[in-house]
Amino acid sequence: MVIPPPVKAPNITKYLKRHVLKMNFTNKYVNAQVIHMPTAKVAFSPSSQERALRASMESSGDVAAAPKIGKVLGKRVLLKNIPAISVHLQREQRYHGKVKAVIDFVIAVGLKLL
Repeated sequence: MVIPPPVKAPNITKYLKRHVLKMNFTNKYVNAQVIHMPTAKVAFSPSSQERALRASMESSGDVAAAPKIGKVLGKRVLLKNIPAISVHLQREQRYHGKVKAVIDFVIAVGLKLL
Protein backbone atom coordinates (compact mmCIF):
# COMPACT_ATOMS: atom_id res chain seq x y z
CA MET A 1 0.00 0.00 0.00
CA VAL A 2 1.36 3.41 -1.00
CA ILE A 3 0.78 6.33 1.33
CA PRO A 4 0.49 9.67 -0.51
CA PRO A 5 2.61 12.57 0.72
CA PRO A 6 0.89 15.01 3.03
CA VAL A 7 -0.90 17.94 1.47
CA LYS A 8 1.20 21.09 1.64
CA ALA A 9 -0.18 23.98 3.59
CA PRO A 10 -0.94 27.03 1.48
CA ASN A 11 1.86 29.50 1.15
CA ILE A 12 1.40 31.83 4.10
CA THR A 13 3.82 34.49 2.97
CA LYS A 14 1.00 36.34 1.22
CA TYR A 15 -0.81 36.63 4.56
CA LEU A 16 2.13 38.06 6.48
CA LYS A 17 2.35 41.76 7.23
CA ARG A 18 5.12 42.80 4.91
CA HIS A 19 5.52 46.48 5.81
CA VAL A 20 5.21 47.69 9.40
CA LEU A 21 5.07 51.29 10.63
CA LYS A 22 6.99 52.01 13.82
CA MET A 23 7.16 55.42 15.46
CA ASN A 24 9.59 56.99 17.90
CA PHE A 25 8.96 60.28 19.68
CA THR A 26 11.34 62.35 21.74
CA ASN A 27 10.90 65.80 23.21
CA LYS A 28 12.77 67.28 20.24
CA TYR A 29 11.94 65.07 17.25
CA VAL A 30 9.32 62.89 15.59
CA ASN A 31 10.60 59.79 13.76
CA ALA A 32 8.65 57.21 11.78
CA GLN A 33 9.91 54.12 9.97
CA VAL A 34 8.35 51.65 7.59
CA ILE A 35 10.19 48.35 7.91
CA HIS A 36 10.07 45.58 5.30
CA MET A 37 9.64 42.61 7.63
CA PRO A 38 10.89 39.70 5.46
CA THR A 39 14.28 41.37 5.07
CA ALA A 40 14.16 43.47 8.28
CA LYS A 41 15.36 46.55 6.41
CA VAL A 42 14.08 50.08 6.80
CA ALA A 43 12.21 50.97 3.64
CA PHE A 44 11.27 54.57 4.50
CA SER A 45 12.21 56.79 7.40
CA PRO A 46 10.95 60.38 7.48
CA SER A 47 12.01 62.41 10.47
CA SER A 48 11.62 65.94 11.72
CA GLN A 49 15.44 66.06 11.71
CA GLU A 50 15.58 66.07 7.90
CA ARG A 51 16.86 69.34 6.54
CA ALA A 52 14.18 69.53 3.83
CA LEU A 53 11.36 69.08 6.35
CA ARG A 54 12.76 71.37 9.05
CA ALA A 55 12.26 74.43 6.86
CA SER A 56 8.49 73.84 6.64
CA MET A 57 7.97 73.16 10.36
CA GLU A 58 7.68 75.69 13.13
CA SER A 59 8.84 73.21 15.76
CA SER A 60 10.08 69.70 15.26
CA GLY A 61 8.92 67.88 18.39
CA ASP A 62 5.30 68.69 19.10
CA VAL A 63 1.96 67.48 17.80
CA ALA A 64 2.12 70.02 14.94
CA ALA A 65 5.13 68.22 13.42
CA ALA A 66 3.51 64.76 13.52
CA PRO A 67 0.93 65.35 10.72
CA LYS A 68 3.65 66.58 8.37
CA ILE A 69 5.71 63.47 9.06
CA GLY A 70 2.64 61.29 8.44
CA LYS A 71 1.88 63.04 5.16
CA VAL A 72 5.46 62.74 3.90
CA LEU A 73 5.60 59.08 4.93
CA GLY A 74 2.33 58.29 3.17
CA LYS A 75 3.44 59.95 -0.05
CA ARG A 76 6.81 58.16 -0.05
CA VAL A 77 5.18 54.77 0.52
CA LEU A 78 2.58 55.32 -2.22
CA LEU A 79 5.31 56.30 -4.69
CA LYS A 80 6.77 52.79 -4.29
CA ASN A 81 3.34 51.21 -5.02
CA ILE A 82 2.79 49.81 -1.53
CA PRO A 83 -0.97 49.93 -0.94
CA ALA A 84 -1.12 48.92 2.74
CA ILE A 85 0.99 48.83 5.88
CA SER A 86 0.43 47.63 9.40
CA VAL A 87 1.10 49.64 12.55
CA HIS A 88 3.18 48.40 15.47
CA LEU A 89 2.66 50.41 18.64
CA GLN A 90 4.94 49.98 21.59
CA ARG A 91 3.44 49.19 24.95
CA GLU A 92 3.47 52.78 26.18
CA GLN A 93 2.10 54.23 22.93
CA ARG A 94 -1.62 54.87 22.78
CA TYR A 95 -3.72 56.06 19.85
CA HIS A 96 -3.58 59.63 21.10
CA GLY A 97 -1.66 62.84 20.42
CA LYS A 98 1.36 62.45 18.14
CA VAL A 99 0.61 58.78 17.36
CA LYS A 100 -2.94 59.65 16.29
CA ALA A 101 -1.71 62.56 14.17
CA VAL A 102 0.82 60.43 12.25
CA ILE A 103 -1.62 57.56 11.65
CA ASP A 104 -4.51 59.83 10.64
CA PHE A 105 -2.44 61.63 8.02
CA VAL A 106 -1.03 58.36 6.67
CA ILE A 107 -4.64 57.25 6.15
CA ALA A 108 -5.61 60.66 4.69
CA VAL A 109 -2.95 60.34 1.99
CA GLY A 110 -4.53 57.08 0.82
CA LEU A 111 -2.69 54.22 2.51
CA LYS A 112 -4.65 51.38 4.04
CA LEU A 113 -3.85 49.95 7.42
CA LEU A 114 -3.88 46.21 8.03
